[in-house]
Amino acid sequence: MARTILITGGARSGKSVLAEKLALEFDAPLCYLATAETLDVEMEERVRQHRERRGAEWHTLEEPLDLLRALKDCDGRYGVILVDCITLWLSNLLFAYENREGDPEELVLSDVRQFADGLRKLKSTVILVSNEVGMGIVPENRLARLYRDIAGRANQQLAAAADEVHVVISGIPLRLK
Repeated sequence: MARTILITGGARSGKSVLAEKLALEFDAPLCYLATAETLDVEMEERVRQHRERRGAEWHTLEEPLDLLRALKDCDGRYGVILVDCITLWLSNLLFAYENREGDPEELVLSDVRQFADGLRKLKSTVILVSNEVGMGIVPENRLARLYRDIAGRANQQLAAAADEVHVVISGIPLRLK
């Protein structure tokens, strides 16, 4: 039976490592759906290190914006689909909607609602990785505060839609749901 698993936590907390470990419990083939765009040398190096750590058993796809379509395209073809990460997807959406007509927050959260609804219709198990960004100080600029608010609301929606939710703190996972 397909499930949705959400893993959240701070930067470098061990979220991706836990997600990959959980994914290995499912039958091959394994799909890694990346939302990051490699726009600079530093990000290219991060992507290289992640691919190396995962190994050849993973099929990697990249989709920075239309995550639901990408999941639907992969559905049923993989034992598990790992999406890493939701917060990069949110920032990609926020920048895509920044100069469009309408409230960018509402546009992004509308996409998140559609995504969460779409998760319930999939045959493949999906593991989502997302950062918990609202546990620090209030950001000093409007865009950063908007992003923090969007990420918090998106994580709430995805946690409500998920069958399992884990938080990782300092490499230690805790199952919340």
